[in-house]
Amino acid sequence: MASTDTLPHYAVHTKRGPEAMEAAGILGTFTGTAVHDHWPPYFTYAECRQALCNAHQLRELQCIDKQFEQAWANDMAELLREIKAAVEETRAQALSLPLEWLEAFERRYDAIVQEGFEATPLPPPPANAGTAKKRGRPKQTPPRNLLRRLRDFKAQGVACMYDFPVPFDNTQAERDVRMVQVKQKVSGCFRTLEGAERFGRMRGYLSTARKHAKNVCEAIRDAFDGTPFIPFPAMQSRPLSSD
Repeated sequence: MASTDTLPHYAVHTKRGPEAMEAAGILGTFTGTAVHDHWPPYFTYAECRQALCNAHQLRELQCIDKQFEQAWANDMAELLREIKAAVEETRAQALSLPLEWLEAFERRYDAIVQEGFEATPLPPPPANAGTAKKRGRPKQTPPRNLLRRLRDFKAQGVACMYDFPVPFDNTQAERDVRMVQVKQKVSGCFRTLEGAERFGRMRGYLSTARKHAKNVCEAIRDAFDGTPFIPFPAMQSRPLSSD
């Protein structure tokens, strides 16, 4: 699933990962900003800029706060929500937040991440490790895994405050793919790959018409009449949500 606020695209493939993405033919030529959930294959595309979905990060922070009782996770969640509110408040007057706001948010962000690392030390290696290889790097805990992502992908996580056209999350793609998931739950799997591909094309066509405020029934009639609805091509710089 790849979509903007005006164009959705549904691709079906027998595999996941770069092979399927290449077959979809979207990210390979995209030069804008792709907003996604930090799945590693997305980072193989160097021509486009990357941004992380903060809806996913907020859910993970809530889990760390509740299950591991890590106070820093709640502080980070509050900061991300403040950044979102600040962007929405300022969006009509500018393209990014004022420099002093950016610096203040960055300082708070870095301080929370540092607090998290201090509250979550590395676990000791297993006492019964029999080889030097096993005694090497201890297994990372969920809090530290999230902290490392927040530290190493800071710019991608708060990209929306530097560039307002970049959305706070990839909810657009989540919404667009929801009906496909509902169909799977209600009707089960597709019997053939060709049937799934046809469904993807039909779903993409109807969703595109709806996003352009065109009557869906009219769009179906136009398709059967040989004059399907075709919107203007989207600009390459438009942020892309992927799921």
